[in-house]
Amino acid sequence: MNNAYPETPPPENEPVRAYAPGSEDRRSVQERLRELRNQTVEIPAFVGGTPVYPGSTSEVVPPHDHQHTLGEVHQSGKATVDDAIDAAMEAKAEWAAMDFSDRAAIFLRAADLIAGPYRDTLNAATMLGQGKSIHQAEIDAACELIDFLRFNVHYAEQIYRDQPNDSQGIWNQMQYRPLEGFVLAVTPFNFTAIQGNLPTAPALMGNTVLWKPASRSVYSAFFFYKILEEAGLPPGVINMLPADDGAAVGTPALQSEHFAGLHFTGSVGTFDHLWSTIGDNLDTYRTYPTIVGETGGKDFIVAHPSAHVEQLATAVVRGSFEYQGQKCSAASRLYMPESIWPDVRREITSQLDEVTVGPPEDFTNFLNAVIDQRAFDKIVGYIERAREADDAEIVYGGDYDDSTGYFIEPTIIRAHAPKETTMCEEIFGPVTTVYVYPDEEFASTLPLVDETSPYGLTGSIFARDRAAIKLASDVLEQAAGNFYINDKPTGAVVGEQPFGGARRSGTNDKAGSAYNLMRWVSPRAIKENLNPPTHHGYTWNQPDATKATDAPQEAGDGAVAS
Repeated sequence: MNNAYPETPPPENEPVRAYAPGSEDRRSVQERLRELRNQTVEIPAFVGGTPVYPGSTSEVVPPHDHQHTLGEVHQSGKATVDDAIDAAMEAKAEWAAMDFSDRAAIFLRAADLIAGPYRDTLNAATMLGQGKSIHQAEIDAACELIDFLRFNVHYAEQIYRDQPNDSQGIWNQMQYRPLEGFVLAVTPFNFTAIQGNLPTAPALMGNTVLWKPASRSVYSAFFFYKILEEAGLPPGVINMLPADDGAAVGTPALQSEHFAGLHFTGSVGTFDHLWSTIGDNLDTYRTYPTIVGETGGKDFIVAHPSAHVEQLATAVVRGSFEYQGQKCSAASRLYMPESIWPDVRREITSQLDEVTVGPPEDFTNFLNAVIDQRAFDKIVGYIERAREADDAEIVYGGDYDDSTGYFIEPTIIRAHAPKETTMCEEIFGPVTTVYVYPDEEFASTLPLVDETSPYGLTGSIFARDRAAIKLASDVLEQAAGNFYINDKPTGAVVGEQPFGGARRSGTNDKAGSAYNLMRWVSPRAIKENLNPPTHHGYTWNQPDATKATDAPQEAGDGAVAS
C-alpha cells in the first residue's frame, strides 16, 4: 500500500557533452558507432509487449551511405494495428489506475538509462540512421530526450497538485483522468527526442498509445523502445508500429471507436489529412478526440542596421545549416539591411568556407547528408530553380552529390523580390534565402516578414537598438510561437523555452510543458459534501414574522389589486 504523497526529483537540464578530441566520451561513442555499423538488426512491431513480424520488410540505410544496410524493419498492416488497439485497451485500466509515482518512476528510470549506459547507443543510432553529427545527436537523442522525460514528470506532478478551493463543509477535488480510449502518436524523422516525447507524454498521464515512428528514424526508435522496456514499461502501454506507408497505421487507427487523441509532428499535408479524416469519422468515436500537432515553418532572421555583424553571421550559419537545415525551426529566410549586408556576407562566407560536408563518423564534418532521395531531389529542385530564375541568384554553394550519400552544400540564395519562391515555401534542407532591404525601410519590412509565410513557428530579431527590438517583437507577435532576440531561431530547451507555433505550424501546445500534458487528460471535478442537508427548505423562503398590529389593506389604500 502506498499512502505517501511523494515529491518527484526536481529536474535539471542534462549537461551537453563536448566529445573533444582525445576524450573518453569521444572514444566511447566512436567505438559504439563501429559496433552498430558492423551489425544488422531486425526491427519488429511491438504489440502488447511482444515482438511481431508481420512479413514484408524494408531496409534501413544510412543517408550518408545508401549502399550500406543497418537492418530490416517489418511493416505493420491492418491486422497488426487492430491487435495493437486491443492490447492498448486491455492495458488501459491497470495503467490508468497505477499510482502516478509508479508511472513517473518508469520514465525517470528511462531518462537515467539514456543518460548512462545507453547514451552512446542512442546517439550512435541517431547519427547512423538519421545522419546527425555527434553534437546534433547529443543535444537531441541524449539531452533533449532526457529533459522531456524528467521535466514532463515534474510538470505532471504540478498538474495533479493543482486542486480547487474548498468552502466550509465542502471538499473539492480535481481528478485528471486519462482520455477515454487510446492515443495515436505519429512521430518525425528529424528528432529522436520528439519521437520519444510524443508517445511518452500521453502515457505518463495514464493513456495507452499506438506509436507510428517515421520510416527514416525507426532505427533509433527501436533502441528507445527497448530502453522503455528495460525501464519497466508494462506491455500494451506503448505499442510500436513501424510502417513505410503511414496510412497502413493511420487508417485503421482513426477508424476505431476507441481513438481518443492524436499527437503528431510532421508535414502540413499529412496533418491536414489526419485532421480531415478525424472530422469525417466523428460519429464513430466515443468522445471528441484531442488533436495536438506541430508541422513546419518558414523561419526568419530579421536584422536591423544596428545588429552585430559577427553574431548575426554566426546565427545564420548555425541556424540555417546545422543538421542540414532539417529542423522545423531552421532559419530559411533572412532580411538584411543593405548597409551591413556586404560585411555580413563576407563573414558568413568566411565561416562557411571552413565547413566540410560528409559522413557523421568523421567528427570534423559540420554538415552531413539529407535524409533520403526524396528530400535530396526536392531540395535540389529549389536550388536549380533559383539558378535559372530572373529574380534570384545563388551567392554561396549550390553543389550536390548523391552518388554515395545525399550530400548538399550549404546554399544561400539572394532573392531580388521579397516574395520569391524560396522566401515563401518550406524547403527543409541546407538552403536559406536572403532579401536585402533599404535601411530606412526596416519598419515597413516587418509586416512583410509577417505576411510572406503561412507558418508561425520561430523567428529572430538581431539589433542593438532596443526600440527596434521592441518594434519587431510587437509587429511579429503572431509570426512566431518561439521568438528570439539576438539568437538563432533553433535550439529551444525543455524547461526554458516551451516549443511550438500556430498558424500553419500547428496547434501551439508547447511540447515539454504543462500546456502539452494538459491535452492528454480529461478533468473531472468532484464535490463532496461533508454535512449534507436533511430538508429541502432554505432560509430565504420562510415567511416574514407577522406583527399583531398589522392589518390587511383594502384595494385603493395603497395595495395593488390583482
